[in-house]
Amino acid sequence: MQHFPYIGSGPYCYANAFAMMFGKHAPSTASIEFATGSPFGMQLVGGSLPFFDPFGWTPEAGFNAALDAMGWTSSVMSGGNAGDALERLRSQLVHGPVWVGPVEMGWLRYQPNKDGPIGADHYVVVIGLASDRVQLHDPQGYPFATLPISDFLTAWQAETIDYGTPFTMRFGFRQVRVVDEDDGIRASLPAAIRWLSMQKPQHLPEGTIGNGEAAEALASMIDARCDKDLRAHLIHFAIRVGTRRLADAATCLSRIGYTDAAHIASVQAALLGALQYPLVTGNDAEAADLLRRLAPTYQRLLEALRSC
Repeated sequence: MQHFPYIGSGPYCYANAFAMMFGKHAPSTASIEFATGSPFGMQLVGGSLPFFDPFGWTPEAGFNAALDAMGWTSSVMSGGNAGDALERLRSQLVHGPVWVGPVEMGWLRYQPNKDGPIGADHYVVVIGLASDRVQLHDPQGYPFATLPISDFLTAWQAETIDYGTPFTMRFGFRQVRVVDEDDGIRASLPAAIRWLSMQKPQHLPEGTIGNGEAAEALASMIDARCDKDLRAHLIHFAIRVGTRRLADAATCLSRIGYTDAAHIASVQAALLGALQYPLVTGNDAEAADLLRRLAPTYQRLLEALRSC
């Protein structure tokens, strides 16, 4: 089957926030996501919570390498108390929008049915600050959203997010060299291989496993009993973002002539995307079978990337 690129909506806050900060010089979100390394692997955090991103990966872990591969730089500030963070934000907004995150999505109360922490990380771009409200572009589908400062600070403190530092913001985005988009993809390949080979473990709770082992273990969990919380996590977030990442990886690899690797990534995307229907409709045996078919593809993709 020939790979057909995906363009559409979905939980892609990281790449979309990047693109907003880059402005008119932004590369495609597909190549941005590729540069972060996020498509290259799978992890079962603590042996129970699945993410279709690399073993030990977090958005923070992929940030600086992605900027460098694309020819950009930025400054970062974090920590301290809420008052200090608000003043830092106010001072930088004089110069332009500010990337903020991770934040706890559950405190973003302009989003329907959000009224408290849900343990979901998110990234937004703050564009204004008034006496009692923050104005921001939320790439989840809420441009020019406003939020009371108290709720924003609670979200930004990110106490329920298990990585990163409270009150992290990035600003001063500037292009230090012009990088052709295909060259940026090529420059990201060594990091992709490192992530896929599980050579950069960070932020790993006890019991975390990766790649094929993680896929097999998740299949067994679903076979045994896919509880309500696990099912919701998979169908509302993990499958959607993981499939798009793999589809974008296939698109990027195809662009630079990595035909075999592109084909494997496309197969991975198709297997992962096919999980959505059986998990929504309760056909857990079919979902488990798809995960077992996915398991050996991680090693195949690694071998294909190393051979190029």
